[in-house]
Amino acid sequence: MDDSIAKLLVIEDEEAVRTGITEILMAEKYEVVACEDGVCGLEKFKTENADLVILDVMMPKMDGFEVLRQIRAVKSMTPVLMLTAKAAEVDKVVGLEIGADDYLTKPFSMREFLARVKALLRRSAVKAANGDAQLAELATLTIGSVVIDFKSYRAHKGEMEIDLSAKEYDLLKCLASRPDIPVSRNQLLDEVWGYNSYPTTRTVDNFIARLRRKVEDEPENPRHILTVHGVGYKFVQ
Repeated sequence: MDDSIAKLLVIEDEEAVRTGITEILMAEKYEVVACEDGVCGLEKFKTENADLVILDVMMPKMDGFEVLRQIRAVKSMTPVLMLTAKAAEVDKVVGLEIGADDYLTKPFSMREFLARVKALLRRSAVKAANGDAQLAELATLTIGSVVIDFKSYRAHKGEMEIDLSAKEYDLLKCLASRPDIPVSRNQLLDEVWGYNSYPTTRTVDNFIARLRRKVEDEPENPRHILTVHGVGYKFVQ
């Protein structure tokens, strides 16, 4: 995908912001579909095959967090850049844990906005064309009675399907692709979330805790996803 002809879906209820974003993106030769609320945005997402979603948080009818949850519920890997007037760290953490790829707090400069858009499109294009070069060899993983298929983004424990988010798959794959090797929280943030600047490494800990609850037989006494104190985490088969 050439990012200069990418299709972008803008979901933003503030008319001035929506118009400004749309105009600057069109000036950069992107194709833009714009919506003024979450319900419209989710419907357009289902039909427009967008390459990137630019998603406001505070909107009528359906907020951005719920839109994002529904996008990720169908295992979509479409990158999402969240926009919000909220500067509280907890809101950033919530959005990124649900599955946002980047987060921009209003007011922001259009130069920074465009830089974030282009970076997300480049990263998405590389993954689509080549797969994740570092992790491509790991297609499936078995953890006890749990079987994870990284190609189809499906996981099962016996006959029961396990619901993992896209970021949970990526985090598990990042660890499992280098068994017995400690991986730092910052390295996990960089490889799984795609950039170094991040509000807190606590998000990694939260994701690890959820992964353990879903794939470990005894989450409080894990045998496979282990903490390496002072460093980060490692995967043991």
